[in-house]
Amino acid sequence: MSCESVQNGLIQNHPLNELKQIAEDNDLDILDLKFAKLMDEKDPLRHLRDEFHYPKMGDILNTDPKIVDPSEDCVYFCGNSLGLCPKKTKEYMNIEVDKWASLGVQGHTNGDLPWAWCDELLEEDMAKIVGCNREEVALMNGLTVNLHLLLISFYRPTKDRYKILCESKAFPSDHYAFESQSMLHGYNPNDVMICVEPRQGEFTLRTEDILEVIEKEGDKIAVVCFAGVQYYTGQLFDIQTITKAGHAKGCYVGWDMAHAVGNVPLYLHDWDIDFACWCTYKYLNASAGGLAGLFIHEKFRSNNFPKLLGWWGHDMSTRFKMDNKMELIPGARGYRISNTPGFLCAPLKASFEVFKKTSVEDLRKKSLLLTSYLEFLVLHYYRRPAGDTPDGDNIYIDIFTPADPQQRGAQLSLAFNVCIEQLFKELERRGVVCDKRLPRVIRITPVPMYCSFEDVHRFMALLKDALLAAKGSLSHVDQTTV
Repeated sequence: MSCESVQNGLIQNHPLNELKQIAEDNDLDILDLKFAKLMDEKDPLRHLRDEFHYPKMGDILNTDPKIVDPSEDCVYFCGNSLGLCPKKTKEYMNIEVDKWASLGVQGHTNGDLPWAWCDELLEEDMAKIVGCNREEVALMNGLTVNLHLLLISFYRPTKDRYKILCESKAFPSDHYAFESQSMLHGYNPNDVMICVEPRQGEFTLRTEDILEVIEKEGDKIAVVCFAGVQYYTGQLFDIQTITKAGHAKGCYVGWDMAHAVGNVPLYLHDWDIDFACWCTYKYLNASAGGLAGLFIHEKFRSNNFPKLLGWWGHDMSTRFKMDNKMELIPGARGYRISNTPGFLCAPLKASFEVFKKTSVEDLRKKSLLLTSYLEFLVLHYYRRPAGDTPDGDNIYIDIFTPADPQQRGAQLSLAFNVCIEQLFKELERRGVVCDKRLPRVIRITPVPMYCSFEDVHRFMALLKDALLAAKGSLSHVDQTTV
């Protein structure tokens, strides 16, 4: 799908068509602030913002008090990195602290979140969000620890089938996990890892190119493991199609859902995914370094794969016999090793209570509109001009994220034709919270659970001001840089 198609709303059922129709029906200019305010008034999920502590201009760092109103909400577009704090979090954390203070060890088996099984009380809520059965999910550890535990079971290389297929720009932690698992089995990672690259001049992967590699190399591939949503570009992969193709060639197929969970609807069980893992501190708003999740399809419920064992994987009914005779819990819970950090269940509980007031499908509907609105404004004001040269005076934005709304989540990766270091500082001065990837990419993420259309409109105005303020110090960069 081309940028022109997006700008003109030519794609059937594109969210931009709905936005334009609403503007026309209400005799409003889609570029006008009044349109953004109308969309917020019509938003059935607008009340969810009140469930969160939304940072103020005067509280976040690096704002300039001369140019911001300290009492005004900042523009928080960084939920792809850390979600905002649900208001109930502090209350639930205090309950656990008070329980520890008053009960000591008895807190393991008492209260709303008994520490001995607090994770199990949250499994059903997590299962609904990722689309699986309760027995297929476990809450444990951190993301990469879980990925390692899963790869120990699913990456079992043989002389003929030993390769791992992933994207070339996998998140570094995933990449390191693949490398280290290769070396643990005595292989050179360069011989093991097949890292799929975008085509020349493109920034995202085409599904057909991934399928072509699977068809060509599949007999040698032990594990296919991609991110559900690519952290850098924001690309949402065709999870079901890639999984089916991997299975057809006899590969195990797993997914890192860190940027997908809570962002897009997932149906891990129905898609027949073998394994998956994710963190909870991005779109699930469960605190920095929050308790991570793990999925194993029920077809592997009683698997005899290699795995690392620990006491917390032992059946609860006989766990305290302490006879060192493992009675492994079938399914995902059997992969638990150590007792759950009870304090990390409290923020997850607070977040799940907000999710219960909506659905991932409804969040997705708003997200499609919100992201399309942002995309339209970016292209309207900062489209790459025809015939532009690298040393021209124009400042424009390439969008690395796919133009097809069905191939992305809430994030747009904006790639400027200038080095964004000074621009990023100017955005911070104006109260915009986002993140940068030097030399040219700023990731912007209007999370539908707590971001508004007015936030998007405000961001565009602040971006204009920031570009004007930084203009003299912006140097052009290679436009082909990813």
